[in-house]
Amino acid sequence: MAKPNSNPKFEATIVQIKQQLDMLLGDNSVPRNVKSALDSAKKLLDGEEGYAVRASSATYKIDEVSNDINLPPYARTVIWNVLSLLESIKE
Repeated sequence: MAKPNSNPKFEATIVQIKQQLDMLLGDNSVPRNVKSALDSAKKLLDGEEGYAVRASSATYKIDEVSNDINLPPYARTVIWNVLSLLESIKE
């Protein structure tokens, strides 16, 4: 059942973001500290706040680890894509 004031476009974007986060969470080459931040961001996206608040909170968590030196290059690209999708929700 859809949440009150739900926006199908934003919901679809959040589903896409979660799929990408799940892919990174299941990857053994992604450092644990990065996985922890990604998992926290994923949980924030499930919150009850408005879309912009959830997207901002998740962006903050993910941005903290986006430049981790141990992050594989392809994972960094996925993270940048996720951040871009989150920015589209905030606007």
